[in-house]
Amino acid sequence: MSWRGLFERADAFDVDVAAVREALVDRRESATDGHAETDGLAETDDEAGSEASREVDSSDPVDPSPARIVADADVLAADLLVGGDARDALDGVRAHSWVTLVASDPLLDDAEAVVATLTEGDADLAVEWRARIETLREPVAHPGDDHPALASAYRGGAMHVLTFDDGLRSAGAGAAIRGRVETSVKHPRAFATLFDPGSLYEAVEGGEYPGPDRDPRA
Repeated sequence: MSWRGLFERADAFDVDVAAVREALVDRRESATDGHAETDGLAETDDEAGSEASREVDSSDPVDPSPARIVADADVLAADLLVGGDARDALDGVRAHSWVTLVASDPLLDDAEAVVATLTEGDADLAVEWRARIETLREPVAHPGDDHPALASAYRGGAMHVLTFDDGLRSAGAGAAIRGRVETSVKHPRAFATLFDPGSLYEAVEGGEYPGPDRDPRA
């Protein structure tokens, strides 16, 4: 199914970012795969930074590139169910074949579970979303106890992590993450506002920007 078709089906559900965040927190807190403790990060910036630092392992990363992006599970689910900032941000990925969405299986598992929880009236929507996102993402592997978004960024060379999680975007967490990973954690609105495909194309591909080469709703 096309992105357009998925978005139209998702319009039937009254979901906002707060509901997506709550579902993801519940999912990660109740998980038994070892990364439940990484969602909230901590009560203070310093503690958040220490936790974020521990979550990033160090083995065989891909060379970092500003054209490689990770969207945390809340942004992936909100792209489908809410639209707004998350969709604006990910449209930049969908519209350009040379921009890469990096995501591990655990990251997509979390997003799929959130979608399934919030769309109980459409049993197939989460499954069909997963099939569609699989065609867009570049897979990456990491240990099960790593934070799915941070580990995906590290091992996948993504220089941008998009999330609605205030803890991951705190000053303490940001400093700790940048000490281990060449990435910047952003609210999707900030990424969509700053995304300049012309400059980015020149930096990573070279030459004159040819414009979008994919339909973001296809």
